[in-house]
Amino acid sequence: MITKQEIQQLLIEESSEENKRILQRFFKTGKGEYGEGDIFRGVKMPHIHAIVKYVDNDLNLQEMDALLQSPFHEDRMAALLILVKWFEASKRNPKQQDTIFEFYLRHTKYINNWDLVDLSAPKIVGVYLLQHPSDVLFHLAESDNLWEQRIAVVSTWKLIQQGEFYPTMQLAEKLLHHPHDLMQKAIGWMLREIGKRDLDLEIDFLLKDGRYKTMPRTMLRYAIEKFPESLRLSFLHGEA
Repeated sequence: MITKQEIQQLLIEESSEENKRILQRFFKTGKGEYGEGDIFRGVKMPHIHAIVKYVDNDLNLQEMDALLQSPFHEDRMAALLILVKWFEASKRNPKQQDTIFEFYLRHTKYINNWDLVDLSAPKIVGVYLLQHPSDVLFHLAESDNLWEQRIAVVSTWKLIQQGEFYPTMQLAEKLLHHPHDLMQKAIGWMLREIGKRDLDLEIDFLLKDGRYKTMPRTMLRYAIEKFPESLRLSFLHGEA
């Protein structure tokens, strides 16, 4: 089993100061921004994926616990991608998937940026909930933590892909007036994914009680992005 220190050394070898500056700007790490205080080594995603690829499938959550607590964004990303890898390798071992799922939910305070959420939550939480009750999504949605709320919404992507739309719509209704643009984008994105599969259902959701007129514009724009142009404009202009 590769250790935390070995993974960190591999990440250091792939890092650069130029990438560090770019990533810290891109992920809004300045004062008052959503990623305030996060620090980067300066490692591009293909290099992180390459490192994770060569980690074996022997479950060692103690090492991942330590790696997730790292102040470096890329360390946490590597840990989450390793968890995804282990979870996928455990599809014939439900008890091991239970363990990884529960470990993931105990460590949400370290899953603290949108990329960390989006590249892990659907593949762990979303897949797990295909075979289990979705109550946990609503507990996460009630959190005061932005990233737990995003985990709840983005995890439904896997449910949508399997034709299960109602958990997403229930969450969208609950969070319809969320003030943060990262949640507005996530909800709009998931509504758009529903519309790709059942356009009438998405339209009905938007029209009900005039939701499309009261939801944040960012959410609406994401939700209707793939509509036929005339229909998209009618929603934008409040004439649907």
